[in-house]
Amino acid sequence: MLAKRVLAIIGLITGAQVHAPAAAEAPLFENRSAGLGITHQYMGGWEYFVGGGVATFDCNNDLFPELFVAGGENASTLFRNVTDKRAGAVAYEESTPDALKLTGVTGAYPLDVNGDAIMDLMVLRVGENKLVQGLGDCKFTEFPEALGFESPEKWSTAFSATWETGQALPTLAVGNYVDRTNPDGPFEACDTNTLYQPEGNKFVQPLALSPGYCALSALFSDWGRNGRQDLRLSNDRHYYVRRGSEQMWAMEEPPRLYGEGDNWQEFTLWGMGIASRDISGDGIPELMLSSMGDQKFQLLDLDAQGPRFVDATYERGTTAQRPYMGDDGRPSTGWQTEFGDVQNDGRDDIFIAKGNVEEMPSAAMKDPNNLLIQDEKGNFSEAGGEAGIGSFARSRGATLSDLNLDGLLDLVVVNRRAPLEIYQNVTATSGNWLLIDVVQDRPNQRAIGGWIELESAGKRWFRELTIGGGHASGSASLNHFGLGDAVEVRLRMVWPDGSVSPWQDVAVNQILRVNRAEGGLNIEEL
Repeated sequence: MLAKRVLAIIGLITGAQVHAPAAAEAPLFENRSAGLGITHQYMGGWEYFVGGGVATFDCNNDLFPELFVAGGENASTLFRNVTDKRAGAVAYEESTPDALKLTGVTGAYPLDVNGDAIMDLMVLRVGENKLVQGLGDCKFTEFPEALGFESPEKWSTAFSATWETGQALPTLAVGNYVDRTNPDGPFEACDTNTLYQPEGNKFVQPLALSPGYCALSALFSDWGRNGRQDLRLSNDRHYYVRRGSEQMWAMEEPPRLYGEGDNWQEFTLWGMGIASRDISGDGIPELMLSSMGDQKFQLLDLDAQGPRFVDATYERGTTAQRPYMGDDGRPSTGWQTEFGDVQNDGRDDIFIAKGNVEEMPSAAMKDPNNLLIQDEKGNFSEAGGEAGIGSFARSRGATLSDLNLDGLLDLVVVNRRAPLEIYQNVTATSGNWLLIDVVQDRPNQRAIGGWIELESAGKRWFRELTIGGGHASGSASLNHFGLGDAVEVRLRMVWPDGSVSPWQDVAVNQILRVNRAEGGLNIEEL
């Protein structure tokens, strides 16, 4: 049982030892997979050239995150976190319940569908998708038919969820790839996408989001801080070929595609993954879109009214278009992309999983994963090789999460036709940090659509709470903030309904649960 302290709404929350660290060292990771005997691989034919995700979430209420890993034609696997103590050596063992021993799995996303404070799973498959209910202690079962969720046979590769105003259940968006029943396919044969919206305590007839352009990533996000999460889809031009593009749906009634009249700028890429994070401190999220060749780092054009995004300049160091190790000069292929501060210097970095689709001759075969480290000017430089994560495997899904609760982000990478990789962050000198869990009353117990805000000495951090993005990989692990040399930090919440809590002082280097309370916050040290 976790020891807890419930703290008053006003007052300093004391935590672990506070220090003003020396300058953060270059990041360093240690591959723990071989020592743990982990051999799981994402396998299969052409339907499994894409996908290969990992869901990261705590399923036994000990804060240490478990891993549910897609297997493709192999069975999916749940790895239970058996790390023996906080800041201990990261350890996992296979412990898959029958309900999760599934073939055809491309990816998965954790979410609390029914607001019971136990994580459920949306499992994406080549075939019928599964909405799996968590029962606690890492046990699962399919939701009952009364919930109204039904999935046809699809090739699903993207997912996101949000809570629309007044609803008891989430809205679910499923991105589908090629329509395998189309006799003229696979090229120019993209399937439509699917939107599940609730009425009361059940889902109603799903809505087809058409046209579909072979989505490989989806994310509900409040892109302009307008108070509503809209749905962004990143699409693969390899199969839509022509007459396709990136998409964003305005979540109106009914939903509609943003277009030229909204200042939406149409563009195309081999869209594989979406990451969203405010890294500039202005409260507006930036975007990282993975692709083949140039990776896209985009910023909202604040001078335009509407969702107009512009590419960052080449000098920012985010294009990562070719391998940085080896002698293969062909273009790279990006998959999972994710923001995270791996040194706790107060600046978010970028991870990109790389790997050839299979044997595509126009793309690099030896294509190491990227770790782009942000400097004080907001530019990025490659550190994947020196950090020890520059694998040449065909990487797909991944997660940056604190696996052993030491305040440092670790890394998990799913590989096609190669073993799963689990990297422990062993960076010797790093900055201060916080790990934050956010809860409110049901529905939407995880406060999806809300924002965590931190402030210290004039510097601000803004974190939107979302479900989705990445490449077939979802995370419900603790929200990690690297804080650099900050020792006095204020925290507040902007809740999904727009209400704003008072600022509250918290100490650094600890794990906190932020509970919504009448007039403010109750904060527990975990």
